[in-house]
Amino acid sequence: MNLPENRFKRAIAAGQQQIGLWNAITGPVVAEALATTGYDWLVIDTEHALTDVPDTLGMMQAMAPYPVTPVVRPASNDVVLIKRLLDLGAQTLLIPYVQNADEARAAVAAMRYPPRGVRGVAGMTRASRYGQVADYTQRAEQELCLLVQVETATALDQIEAIAAVDGVDGLFIGPADLAASMGHGGNPRHPQVVAAIEAAIKRIVAAGKPAGILALDPEFARQCIGWGTSFTAVGVDVLLLTQAAKAARAAVAPGGGA
Repeated sequence: MNLPENRFKRAIAAGQQQIGLWNAITGPVVAEALATTGYDWLVIDTEHALTDVPDTLGMMQAMAPYPVTPVVRPASNDVVLIKRLLDLGAQTLLIPYVQNADEARAAVAAMRYPPRGVRGVAGMTRASRYGQVADYTQRAEQELCLLVQVETATALDQIEAIAAVDGVDGLFIGPADLAASMGHGGNPRHPQVVAAIEAAIKRIVAAGKPAGILALDPEFARQCIGWGTSFTAVGVDVLLLTQAAKAARAAVAPGGGA
């Protein structure tokens, strides 16, 4: 059996725009429904959601029949969490709160088997198709994709050093945490934050790595793409649900909002 190809990894390496969406609602039903909507990648979030490591299995399985890449965000840059998610078959991870090159190198090591890393070896896992992928431990790394989040002013100062770490496949800007770190909590569209995001995207691209972001406003998302992002998330399922629910109510009861 062949090792599954990571289409997302190849696409961002080639500079092909990948539009994504956040899947924060736990469970396979919403995950599968979102997988039918044409996005290139869906983030299964275990950092700021009720979703935990075992939940990701059913969610990835629900997405599997569709041409979408599940990108799993662990709760932290933790070797055990990363190992478990990889064993469950995640091929692309988004690691939160990476502040410097040493933390990026730790994430890379967690993704790789010895002697290049510290990932624990288990044979009968979904990642290896339960042992049916020949030489999985020797070949797994070629289809794994590591995205690291730079989401503070401190991390932005380290972009070039983080981008230079072998094994980092992309750098993702987190606007909400960046805004908070700059003293503009709750206002990621503050001019100072927007200027920092623009500069960061251009620096990531200049360093030779794909840049990503979560941009909930369509106009801002288009701006970020213009500055150079190649993996751009444009929504969060919970937000889209509440917005649509409010709009549906307003359509039949104008002025009757909460």
